[in-house]
Amino acid sequence: MRVVRRVLAVLLPCLVLSSGGAARAQSSGAFVNWEHPQVHPLELTPDGSKLLAVNTADNRLLVFSVAGGTPVLTASIPVGLDPVSVRARSNTEAWVVNHVSDSVSIVDLTTLNVRATVPTDDEPADVVFAGSPQRAFISCSQVNRVLVVDAASPLSAPTRVQLGGEEPRALAVNAAGTQVYVAFFESGNRSTVLGGGNAMGGGGFPPNVVSLSAGPYGGANPPPNSGASFFPAQKAGNPTPPPVSLIVKKNASGRWMDDNARDWTSLVSGTSAAASGRRPGWDLPDRDLAIINASTLAVTYASGLMNLNMALSVHPNGTVVVVGTDARNEVRFEPNLQGRFLRVLAAAVNPATATVVGHFELNQHLTYTSPTVPQATRNLALGDPRGIAWNTAGTRAYVTGMGSNNVVVSDDLGNRVTHVPVGEGPTGVVFAGTRLYVLNKFAASVSVVDTVSNTEVARVPFFDPSPGVIKVGRQHLYNTHKSSGLGHISCASCHIDGRMDRLAWDLGNPAGDVKAVTGQNLGMNVPGLNTGFQPWHTMKGPMTTQTLQDIIGQEPLHWRGDKAGLEEFNPAFVGLQGDDAQLTVVEMQQFEAFLATLTFPPNPFRNVDNSLPTSLPLTGHFTTGRFGAAGQPLPNGNAVRGLNMYRPPRLLDANNLACSACHTLPTGLGADMRWNGSQFVPFPVGPNGERHTALVSVDGFTNVTMKISQLRNLYEKVGMDLTQTSNLAGFGFSHDGAVDSLARFLTEPVFTLQSDQEVADMVAFMLAFSGSDLPRGSATSLQEPPGPGSKDTHAAVGRQVTLTAASPTAAQQATLATFQSLADSGKVGLVVKGNQGGIARGATYMGGGMFQTDRALETVTASLLQTLAGPGNELTYTVVPKGSEVRIGIDRDLDGALDRDELDRGTRPDDASSK
Repeated sequence: MRVVRRVLAVLLPCLVLSSGGAARAQSSGAFVNWEHPQVHPLELTPDGSKLLAVNTADNRLLVFSVAGGTPVLTASIPVGLDPVSVRARSNTEAWVVNHVSDSVSIVDLTTLNVRATVPTDDEPADVVFAGSPQRAFISCSQVNRVLVVDAASPLSAPTRVQLGGEEPRALAVNAAGTQVYVAFFESGNRSTVLGGGNAMGGGGFPPNVVSLSAGPYGGANPPPNSGASFFPAQKAGNPTPPPVSLIVKKNASGRWMDDNARDWTSLVSGTSAAASGRRPGWDLPDRDLAIINASTLAVTYASGLMNLNMALSVHPNGTVVVVGTDARNEVRFEPNLQGRFLRVLAAAVNPATATVVGHFELNQHLTYTSPTVPQATRNLALGDPRGIAWNTAGTRAYVTGMGSNNVVVSDDLGNRVTHVPVGEGPTGVVFAGTRLYVLNKFAASVSVVDTVSNTEVARVPFFDPSPGVIKVGRQHLYNTHKSSGLGHISCASCHIDGRMDRLAWDLGNPAGDVKAVTGQNLGMNVPGLNTGFQPWHTMKGPMTTQTLQDIIGQEPLHWRGDKAGLEEFNPAFVGLQGDDAQLTVVEMQQFEAFLATLTFPPNPFRNVDNSLPTSLPLTGHFTTGRFGAAGQPLPNGNAVRGLNMYRPPRLLDANNLACSACHTLPTGLGADMRWNGSQFVPFPVGPNGERHTALVSVDGFTNVTMKISQLRNLYEKVGMDLTQTSNLAGFGFSHDGAVDSLARFLTEPVFTLQSDQEVADMVAFMLAFSGSDLPRGSATSLQEPPGPGSKDTHAAVGRQVTLTAASPTAAQQATLATFQSLADSGKVGLVVKGNQGGIARGATYMGGGMFQTDRALETVTASLLQTLAGPGNELTYTVVPKGSEVRIGIDRDLDGALDRDELDRGTRPDDASSK
């Protein structure tokens, strides 16, 4: 940090002046795109004088003065990595939730510095304050939990409230501060999958219940979707379609129905539930909203809202209103879903009874009778709603459409009043009398809307360090007006934030064409793996939504590998989304360049040094009955032993193949190579630069030709377990989601594990799979081919500690030593931010115990740096991705002029043209 020479002259001999301290050129890792969603990114202080906004891309809290109506930036305060929410606890204190750092930064709005960092559980999303004495409630989305922290003593041990829903994110509190409301982002929609495409033989899971003669269709599989026929009709000359799984959905009467109005209840939850692998009484509660008593921490739930609950707000009358989208994934076949596969909704809940008192269509101008309407009508639509605010009287609701780049204004009955175009990617929204403030995430700006005329009257930009490929290409994932026939959907409607919606969809087309496997990497040409392939049938059955993280360069795409590259998805803009035209060649290149930036975040199950855990608690994972009673909690798992079982000499696949023979390390994908008889050699690149990771024909599915799937996000799919009668998700693992749990997959008859402990060890390894640092294969090993590289993040990235005194505690010293050791190893970067002498400073660790400060001619030892911390001069250390440490620490715009040097001479550190 800055050394104030008058005060600290005695310390000058410890400083090393350097003429070579200018920022390095931008490296490939200078910006890592995790594409995490904002949850509550905009907030007014209680006195209305300051507008607080998170700058997720720049890892900062922005403070605007709004005394004159138009925001004026007065401070930009470094916090943790990927801040997604901010709440003002008072006029002088803000809490910022850092999604990647797994922390909350407590910011002093007087000193403009982080005065404390509160560690959280994995992937925190939002925070609110409630109760007496006041406590902070922090949603931790990945672990389905809310942390309750003493707001006056935030570093004391928290209380953990486990919730019965998937991905709790957005929070709200009632006016009395007695109840906290939690929206489950991935709540599901009461749909699940029935097995029908399992070709593993006796004992394989799931049972092929769709093919049973006792079913509604007498065993016909695939069953018709329109009376006794298929709609659209099957194309003449196509081969018989393979038997596949089927999606069913629980209706208002509690019956499990398919899209042809056939009743499967007896085989799902009734006396014959065992036929589908379930237990009688099995249920999918579909919890959408949790209501927490702020005093007792008792929890009740409201159901029946929508499958993606994105944002919520409390109406002045006390009703909780949630906005989001609801999928129609129970409807089969792409032509029947074209342009109309979901609705954008609001739902009102009475928290006293936890009942839904109203559903509101937020696009009332759409009739959904046609998949396309004129562009002017599309431009009225709301897509991907991410924020809601009420006026003081409760007569107007303001809902932001991140995908539609607008704010919809509705009355308190859900009727559309008007819509207001704003900047790209609006998320947060705050009502302030005659002004509405809207945070535009993608445009990096704040829009000011006049609430009388309902027009945007100002747009205030702020710094965004995102590379141009992200800014240009992102629209093709999210923009609903540009990419759909009705203006309310986009690729991101299912690939939410570049990830998954936790559902399966049957997007086959009976009238479509069968596709040959010509030109693909069939079994890596390995003997025993290179035969038996079949063409891809157009009636493919349900397939779960896949993540878009790290797919570019890992082609072919989709579960079956039937898309040679991203270009082959271009027809979906018309055929599925209902748009008038496909992307142009240039637009497709923009889209692909953007998707190539999507990176897996730190794996929460890895140790801080990115090593595998040796005693991982497996809460929520159960025995399957292969080695004893089913439904019992699995013991702790040793992921190191799991890795050893995954690799040769252990041959878990029928005693013939190691897991790594197909699912290569570090991704789980097949190799982009083929065997020439003595070694693996690269497979030629395709005409559009696409790669050729391997396909197999031995996965045990009636969809015979399948891509070897990656394994890096398996922990995000946990929630379905048919040994339990109540599940959080209706879809699990494999291409159709019909294999309910990791333990179930690992105990399929073909695998030769020997005990539930071995199952637990393998489950632990599967959960900790992402994070690289795994052994690489050999070009001469049939059991362990060299796999493609992985775009993922070291487990330590985001970790933080804030020093508040010149003498760190023993625990802080140990943490800092770990951070420094990891940085010395070259695996991560390390930065420090904080005040010195009332001035914001930064430093980046250079190695060898030395930090480069944000003045080019100033370096400081690690030991001296620690002594500069104190009240008002707190220092926060953050582990960052390797390659990003210069940008995050000392040169925000990477122009070679360090931040403090620029400020000292009156230029801007957030403007590369200003040095």
